[in-house]
Amino acid sequence: MAATITVPEVALSSSSGLRKMPVMGLGTAPEATSTVSTKDAVLEAIKQGYRHFDAAAAYGVEQSVGEAISEALKLGLIESREELFVTSKLWVTDNHPETIVPALKKSLRTLQLEYLDLFLIHWPIATKPGKVVYPIDVSEIVEFDIKGVWGAMEECQRLGLTKAIGVSNFSIKKLEKLLPFAFITPAVNQVEVNLGWQQEKLRDFCKEKGITVTAFSPLRKGASRGANFVMDNDILKELADAHGKTVAQICLRWLYEQGLTFVVKSYDKERMKQNLQIFDWSLTKDDYKKISEIQQERLIKGPTKPLLDDLWDEE
Repeated sequence: MAATITVPEVALSSSSGLRKMPVMGLGTAPEATSTVSTKDAVLEAIKQGYRHFDAAAAYGVEQSVGEAISEALKLGLIESREELFVTSKLWVTDNHPETIVPALKKSLRTLQLEYLDLFLIHWPIATKPGKVVYPIDVSEIVEFDIKGVWGAMEECQRLGLTKAIGVSNFSIKKLEKLLPFAFITPAVNQVEVNLGWQQEKLRDFCKEKGITVTAFSPLRKGASRGANFVMDNDILKELADAHGKTVAQICLRWLYEQGLTFVVKSYDKERMKQNLQIFDWSLTKDDYKKISEIQQERLIKGPTKPLLDDLWDEE
């Protein structure tokens, strides 16, 4: 068997016992086109050396991720649950102070786990309790009690149900609103970052506050969303050729060199393997100059229909 690649880790500053998170994780958001099941993909990823898995209550994959983990333990692919870093996210229907601890307990039951490594608020939005519906109808939106919600997230960490807590899709302005009353600083802000949406201001702000940034959509995927001006970018194709790498590897290496963590979604065995092969080479100054010229536009505009004006606070 080929040696598995060891993914570098970063310590999450506000986590219990300074929990370390592997910089690269496997995303598990469902894709209609995938022929590989989430369970099989997670198992394959563990074989290859992935140790960080990013799930969410809204993805409907927690059960499959949990089954893969217990299978991996049975097969001896890992010796203990502690070797894995598992993230899940709180959906907007449960984004209320009194429903957060029960929502996390439900996720843990579904995952068959005693604790999460990281629990995130999926969006800075609260809706009436109910089923997961996507996109979210704006008529369902209620006031988001950020102070009460964050207090309940802190309670989850104090209870040992999760090692770390954080947010997702939070702008600088929303973080500035949360931080003054946070006893525990969010360990992570998971947001879209890719070469077509580099988010420099938000990244600088998070760094200054000791918040680790995790990039989702690091390859700006989703053919259903029109042309992919990262994967189909001529500049990046040139760089990939020059380095003898794939465009995806160039994208992920850039994120790694920025000091970011990232979750990449591929259930394809070969691409999974390629995505791990980014830790033993570097981009050049000239590469950076070219990368800085890529047109910038947010891919994921928001989870609601119609879109909210103030979701990103014009950042």
